[in-house]
Amino acid sequence: MGQTREVYASAIALHPGQASPDMATGSIFFIGNATVLIRYAGLTILTDPTFIHKHEQVSIGYGMHSTRLTDPALDIRDLPPLDLVLLSHFHGDHFDQVAERELDKGLPIVTTPEAAKELGQRGFGNARPLETWGTITAEKGDARLRITAMPGRHGPPLADLVLPEVMGSLLEFGSRSGAPLFRVYITGDTLVIDDLKDVPRRYPEIDLALLHLGGTRVLGIMVTMDAQQGVELMRIVNPRRAIPIHYNDYDVFQSPLSDFQREVTAAALHERVHYLRHGETYAFNAPPSPCS
Repeated sequence: MGQTREVYASAIALHPGQASPDMATGSIFFIGNATVLIRYAGLTILTDPTFIHKHEQVSIGYGMHSTRLTDPALDIRDLPPLDLVLLSHFHGDHFDQVAERELDKGLPIVTTPEAAKELGQRGFGNARPLETWGTITAEKGDARLRITAMPGRHGPPLADLVLPEVMGSLLEFGSRSGAPLFRVYITGDTLVIDDLKDVPRRYPEIDLALLHLGGTRVLGIMVTMDAQQGVELMRIVNPRRAIPIHYNDYDVFQSPLSDFQREVTAAALHERVHYLRHGETYAFNAPPSPCS
C-alpha cells in the first residue's frame, strides 16, 4: 500500500478565461513520445515536452544518451498558448534541450520535487512539486482543474535508486461549484507496482488513461511498461478508454506498439483502446452526469 496522506500545494493562478467554458467536449493531440496537448474546459495543458527531431539525441543520465527515431508532430514554436505543463520526471526524453531553451520560464510546471529542483536551477521559476497523492488546483474562468500525483517507480527495486523520481498524474476537470466531470490518468514512466492498486481504490471512475509504454531498457533493465504490463495496468485501473503513448520514438524502447496491439486483442480489450499516430487528435465527450 502506498502512503495515504494527501498534501495540498498552493493553487496555480491562471489568466482569466471564459466565464462559461465548453465542458462538453475536449481533445488529446498526440505530438510524440509522452508529449500531448490536452484541451478541455478552456484549459490547454502540455505534458512531458520533448521536441528534438529524428536522429538527435537527449541525455538519459550518467553519460548515456538516447537517439530519437521520429519527428514531433509540431515544433515548439507552433504550440498554442499554454496554461501549464505536466512533467512526470526529469529525463531528456521528457524535458529536452529544446524545451529547456524555448519554453516560457514562467509557465507553471507540475512535477516531482526532484524535477522541480532541476528546473529551478535552469531558470524555471514556477515549478510546483508534488509528493505522491499531493494535490494542486488551477482555476480559469468557471473551470477548475485538480491535479493529484499518482504512484510511480521508474525501474525495478534497487535499479530505481539511480533513476529519477517519477509520478503519474490524475487530472480532474470540472466547474468551480460542481463535482469533477472528466478524469484523465497519465501513468508516467512507471512499471506495474503494488502501489498502483491504490489508484482504483481512491478513483474508481477514470474516464481516460494515457499509458506510457515502450518497454524502455537501459543496460538491459526494463524501466517502463512493456505491452504485457500495459494490459495489466488497464486491468488494475479499469479506465473507460485508454490511449497508448511513449512508444517507438527513441532507440531505448524495446516493446513496439504492435506488441501492445496484440496483447490488447488477446485480452479482449480492443474496444476500450484508441490508437493515435503522431499528429492525430482524440476528441472526447464528458459524461452527462458528474463522476462520483
